[in-house]
Amino acid sequence: MTALAGNAALLRVLKLTGNVTRAAEELGIPQPTASRRIAALGQALGAPLTVPEGRGVRLTRAGRLLADAAERAVDLLSDGVRRASEEIDPERGHVVLGFLHLLGRSLVPSLLADFRANHRHVRFSLVQGSRQDVVDRLRGGSVDLALIAPPPAEPGLASASLAEQELFVSVPNGHRLAARGRVRITDLRHEVFVMLEHGYGLRQITDELCAGAGFLPDVAFEGQESDTVRGLVAAGLGIALLPKFQPGSPSGVTELPLDPPVTRTLGLVWPASPPLPPAVAAFRDFVLGRPVQA
Repeated sequence: MTALAGNAALLRVLKLTGNVTRAAEELGIPQPTASRRIAALGQALGAPLTVPEGRGVRLTRAGRLLADAAERAVDLLSDGVRRASEEIDPERGHVVLGFLHLLGRSLVPSLLADFRANHRHVRFSLVQGSRQDVVDRLRGGSVDLALIAPPPAEPGLASASLAEQELFVSVPNGHRLAARGRVRITDLRHEVFVMLEHGYGLRQITDELCAGAGFLPDVAFEGQESDTVRGLVAAGLGIALLPKFQPGSPSGVTELPLDPPVTRTLGLVWPASPPLPPAVAAFRDFVLGRPVQA
């Protein structure tokens, strides 16, 4: 197997040229060396790989099968070398960024556009999900960095706070509370709620606020995406606790600040060890070094 792996390139070129001398020239090795390697591979396999044909050679059926496998192996190795080179190059690396759905509306596009202005060859894969889902992926290694709220305090993860994000009560236009300047959590005791599912940070905050006010929320609908929740509110199916809609104003929804104000901490999270790849570290430092408008 070791001999085969070391001579994959020779088999690949021999398949294309059908001539040992030309194959040796393309690889920059002496022709006798190429002949010895081919013979040694045949001995290891237990069957010849070539037979004479005119002034060159022809691969046997076994030789063609082996050459096809070698060609695939060389392609895979070349791709692996390219990816490994990108991984250690801060200007050509790959960043897998996880984030909450609602951050994809304005914050994430803004960060990526500003970073890519000076790092145009860095590739990004974007992973959206609930707070718990993103944290699990970060712990499992399938996500490099995560924008979530609030950042978790647990071993193995490092984090930094980026901004405080105020939460508002979203009610349908014309709702009995819509004309209020501010509302208290106790004002929502008899309301029907539209919420995100368990595992989302907003769900946990809403449940805790209602419990602190002495009631359990009446939940009519649960969703996985804040725009869907807003749409249900606009349709008159309930109220919801959400960050302010950006940019602009949501259609059919009135956003009311809470009294006292309620905020949540938006943070950037990454694995505490091992050291981040250069491109990932560059994007992390870029995000931490600029003001973030939540």
